[in-house]
Amino acid sequence: MPERDMLFREAIAEAMREEMRSDESVFLIGEDVGASGGIFKCCEGLFEEFGPNRVIDAPIAEAGYIGLSVGAAMTEMRPIAELMFGDFALLAMDQIVNQAAKIRYMTGGQCKVPMTIRLSMGAGRSSAAQHSQSLQAIFAHIPGLKVAIPATPRDAKGLLKTAIRDNNPVLFFEDKMMYNDTGPVPDEADFILPFGQAEIKKRGSDVTLIATSSMVSLSMQAAEKLQDELSLSAEVVDPRTLVPLDEETILASVEKTGYAIVIDEAPKGYGATAEIAARIGELAFDYLDAPVMRIGAADLPIPFSPPLELPTIPDVDGIVNAVRKQRGV
Repeated sequence: MPERDMLFREAIAEAMREEMRSDESVFLIGEDVGASGGIFKCCEGLFEEFGPNRVIDAPIAEAGYIGLSVGAAMTEMRPIAELMFGDFALLAMDQIVNQAAKIRYMTGGQCKVPMTIRLSMGAGRSSAAQHSQSLQAIFAHIPGLKVAIPATPRDAKGLLKTAIRDNNPVLFFEDKMMYNDTGPVPDEADFILPFGQAEIKKRGSDVTLIATSSMVSLSMQAAEKLQDELSLSAEVVDPRTLVPLDEETILASVEKTGYAIVIDEAPKGYGATAEIAARIGELAFDYLDAPVMRIGAADLPIPFSPPLELPTIPDVDGIVNAVRKQRGV
């Protein structure tokens, strides 16, 4: 399959453009998604091609336009709602948790809610405590919602197209620090990636690093250091979706290596790292040569000041040191 390099944000835009071209029920709504192309420029060119009836600039009223999107989805439209910062999803919790997630079940499947909510996440750009959170685990906890969390431009495009086509509400988390990352993307209009299918980003035999979003890149760098400094071969597994979660791929890797470390940018407490570690403990305990370790952000609000902010989020050395501790080397 031919490929070409593109930015993460360009892959997002291309996925939306292709789906809007192929399905007139798809529309985009959010703050500044129109002529300005979105705060992170993920929507550039869409307003010019599809016009104001399908690329809708919403007011600063997240509860309002997320609620509108739920209603539109119930009437067989396929809205893509962009939340400028994932933190703002907290302003629409009733619409997401009590309406979008529940309606298909409460109607016995008679009413579908095919909507996608795109959310930026993550720290590292001095956006401070109210614009830097990683809230994916909150929504992964809610039955009725699916949660996708891509780590590369390729995955961003393939997973977003799948999200838009899904008949259930999908929370699609995009790390804002990756928008200008470049990577190969298949040059094929119908390229999609199924949910619930993890990818082994790097094969190894000595330790399994299970990483999400921007933590995948850090884990790949850590794997290089582990090979160079300790002659340890790390396998890097990217779940790509938290709901549904590909247990089979994760467990097969852990059964092979005997060691597992789970890395996610959100705080460790009650988060994705805890859930994945628990499943490994329940389903692969006999294969473990050491307890599962977890790496996440510090359990505190993200500071604004860069010298204070950066130490609160995982880094390459932290992953390498965790492997050293786990292996006793």
